[in-house]
Amino acid sequence: MGSIKRKLNLMTAKFLEVPQDVILDLPRLTLIGNRQLYIENHRGVLHFSSDLLRLAVGQGELQVAGKELIMRTILTEEVFIEGIIDDIKFINNDKG
Repeated sequence: MGSIKRKLNLMTAKFLEVPQDVILDLPRLTLIGNRQLYIENHRGVLHFSSDLLRLAVGQGELQVAGKELIMRTILTEEVFIEGIIDDIKFINNDKG
């Protein structure tokens, strides 16, 4: 049933010309080189250290690995980090 709802949401987004991240509850990432990362539409910080950031997102988890990571800004749905970003991984926990 989740697959049908997702397909309907995707068709709605295309028809209304709305960004898919809004309709599908996806995170939006803005990466500047390997030094700055701005993440929108997260659901909370699961872990933060100088070498790993784990965020809950709509259908899973987003992991950012690096060195000397610093969280410059954290808001309800936005996080801005700086440091040396080595890896960004999306772990999909969506069962639908």
